[in-house]
Amino acid sequence: MVRARRIWVTATALLAVAGASPGVAVAHSQPAATHGVLEQNGGTPLPHGWRLAGGGPAPQLVWRSGRAVPMGDARVEFRAGGRLLGVPRPGTDGRTFRLPLDGRRATRLHELEVWSGGRRLDAPDAAGAASAARLPAALPANGVDPGKPGSYRTRTGEYSLKPVRLPGFSAPVEMRAVVVAPIGASGKRPLALFLHGRHYTCYKGQDITGDWPCKAGTKPVPSHRGYLRDQRLLASQGYMTVSISANGVNGQDFAAEDGGAQARSSLVRLHLARWADWAEHPRSAPKVVREAPRADLSRVLLVGHSRGGEGVNRAALDSITPPPAEQDGYRGPVRWHIRGTVLIGPTVFGQNPVPDVPSMTILPGCDGDVSDLQGEVYVDGTRAVGNGTALHSAVYVIGANHNFFNSEWTPGRAAAPADDDFFDDPQHHDPVCGKRAATRLTADQQHRAGSTYIAAAARLFLAGDDRVRPLLDGSGKRAPSADPARVLSHAVGARRGSGFLPDAGVSVTGGKLCAAVDPSPAKACLGTGAKGASPHFAQWETDRETGRSAIAVRWTRAGTPARVTPAKPVSLSGAKALALRLFVPPNSRAAELDVSLTDASGRKAKLGRIKPAGLPGSERTASYWAQEIRVPLTAAGRAGLDLRAVKSLELTPRSASGRAWLMDAWGWRPGTPAVRTDALPRVDIGRTTVDEGDSGVCTYRVPVQVAGRSGSGQVRVYVIDPATGKARDRLVTVRPGGQDIDVPVEVKGNTRYGTDVSYDVLVKAVRGAVVGSYRGGITVHDDDPAPTMTVTPVAGEVTEGRTLKWRVSLSEAVDVDMGALFQVAPATAPELSTKDVPAGWLRDTTGEKPDPERPLSKVTGFYLWADIPAGRTSAEITLPTVKDRVRESTESVLFREVDPRTGEPRTGGLELSGSVLNAS
Repeated sequence: MVRARRIWVTATALLAVAGASPGVAVAHSQPAATHGVLEQNGGTPLPHGWRLAGGGPAPQLVWRSGRAVPMGDARVEFRAGGRLLGVPRPGTDGRTFRLPLDGRRATRLHELEVWSGGRRLDAPDAAGAASAARLPAALPANGVDPGKPGSYRTRTGEYSLKPVRLPGFSAPVEMRAVVVAPIGASGKRPLALFLHGRHYTCYKGQDITGDWPCKAGTKPVPSHRGYLRDQRLLASQGYMTVSISANGVNGQDFAAEDGGAQARSSLVRLHLARWADWAEHPRSAPKVVREAPRADLSRVLLVGHSRGGEGVNRAALDSITPPPAEQDGYRGPVRWHIRGTVLIGPTVFGQNPVPDVPSMTILPGCDGDVSDLQGEVYVDGTRAVGNGTALHSAVYVIGANHNFFNSEWTPGRAAAPADDDFFDDPQHHDPVCGKRAATRLTADQQHRAGSTYIAAAARLFLAGDDRVRPLLDGSGKRAPSADPARVLSHAVGARRGSGFLPDAGVSVTGGKLCAAVDPSPAKACLGTGAKGASPHFAQWETDRETGRSAIAVRWTRAGTPARVTPAKPVSLSGAKALALRLFVPPNSRAAELDVSLTDASGRKAKLGRIKPAGLPGSERTASYWAQEIRVPLTAAGRAGLDLRAVKSLELTPRSASGRAWLMDAWGWRPGTPAVRTDALPRVDIGRTTVDEGDSGVCTYRVPVQVAGRSGSGQVRVYVIDPATGKARDRLVTVRPGGQDIDVPVEVKGNTRYGTDVSYDVLVKAVRGAVVGSYRGGITVHDDDPAPTMTVTPVAGEVTEGRTLKWRVSLSEAVDVDMGALFQVAPATAPELSTKDVPAGWLRDTTGEKPDPERPLSKVTGFYLWADIPAGRTSAEITLPTVKDRVRESTESVLFREVDPRTGEPRTGGLELSGSVLNAS
């Protein structure tokens, strides 16, 4: 017997189950009581806030948050036992999230968790430490300050072109932008293009939505106007700037397997193509472009915020090697050259940065959206992948949140409603990121720092001014224009030569080679007891990754060295210093470690002593971040070390106890080399949907395309088992046009009604290759007809005080759970009222009180439903009544089956009708 409970859905939210067949219903409910909804595999209760919804080919896992989850850039992810189940679709209420499940996944719903950007959403935030965090000392000023305005006055204007169609999106996407140009600048000027991230799309007054297109009476959120401060600074220095609108992508990217990265890349390149046209034919340009200096498309900087960061990273890749035509919204020639990218609090769902295009990634220390600071992968993920000539920098801005780099996402400045993305619990103020914390930046301070470092990247990547490099590459300099912000940097690439990397060939004594991502605390780099997270260890879509490691050192007394020995001696010839990227726990006092090198002949030299200190951090921040520390190699020269063959690196603790993690160490020398952009083999994974069939076995292969001119590279391929969620991986050498990645999937046909099943494949670049579409696979669609569903009254007419009962039956048993959802509807008067059912039952079922008395059809959110377990053919629905002393005529009640495609009663659908007779 199945009793009704409260269901937290709206009609729009029900669209998420539109794939269900007629007769297959929608939802279980979230009860107001503390008991959970049963799993499909044996009746274990789901945690509070979770429920299973639907049946047949489209069962769903549903979670409802206790508070609204703002529309942001980080993906909301469902995990079970530490493994990714999938990315749910948000409901319009901002609280309900639905993940379609195949039948096999629905049987392993244990240890359920909801994560977004490295932050768990279904558990209370940990209380912050009691003591206030301390800022590090201010760095010495750099000789050149890129944050100072230039000599040009500026002009601002907008253009709006015909909307464009992008693959996978049903509605056209706008071609709108705001331009800020220098006045009086001669010759062609470098172009900086800005792309905002994923934010609300439409608003009216204080109401804001993620709709697209915007409904009548609402206006688009002008997110693209949020970088005017940055644009004006750049334009004053002689750059052309344009910031493009991407609301049409934001409102539709929930269904994109890559989170919309390819769509954003297409949009960026469609704008660049227009700018290339206007550079060749100025008279065809919009007025603001026509009156500005001509853009130099051979010098383009792309600036992307959040998902816009991942979008411009993909645009840089697509400008070198085009994506598969069926995935791309731009088909023309590439008439521009991307010289660099700036990525502000970016997402990196694919974890496949472009290795041979310079980048600077801004990591906001108080990011409440992409809170794991996964953008660090744009640095770490390039190591040994490309030729190493491109500089990849990360700048860590202490006290900065995610939103305030965009003024249209900043309260008090935005046209639409906006908020601080770092939620500060009033009961437990965060010591680092709370609004009153000494380490927290104001909106103005944060945006000024962002503008300054964007200008630094433009000056280095576009103008080739090496004098600003020390702000970006870990040289320990500051830009006074960014004061009082504390901004730290580190980098890989450029003038860094051979190094000590924590890869599979390295040997470690006195420490351990730890895994960046692993469910085992004994193997994971941070393990248990960590107070916060590390950007270096941001989790991908698998619960463990091969070859992604660091070197962990822990000591309880001074003097015991940790020795790192690579598979082959490394050459530090020509280097001026050894640059280590190393971190210690947040808020910790400076540790002391001696750094030594030993050459292949056994000669050893102590280079010096380093004193790394922890960054300000709390349990809610990702402050385990490596600072760059350089030790001169002069002592090695004096000791006669052969720097052409260095066998090992030693870190010897001199403080009494402590912990440290070494990400890598490189031979470093100053300067910025010419970047060599190689067209590496490019891998794109596709997805094919096939019908299951009625009999026999068919073998399908996951669609994979390897493009490029020549050469070979290596990628790691992960194949996810749909039954267990575990991933098997292998290293594959790929060549353009080759069929090196071969993933066959066997599909057995049958005539039993069941669920769709997805066989997913992920891929990540390792060496000499790049990856565009990083995930795909084979989706097997169950093509068997659903059984017929009927309703029979068991007790359709009762006297008050008894229970109405209906039996929901199937024409035959099937291998999956089936269900039907019914919504209350107006019945023949007089109707059963809120005083005719038990008050507690009404509260548990609908969240409503009996008073004031009203017909049940006037109660909002009143649903009944039945769940028929796999192998069974029927279930009962009940509605209890109460006996009163009032003499009254027969009362009626009616429920109609909900159509999952519309969220409305199904035309010609099933009904539950009942009558209650007076007992007096």
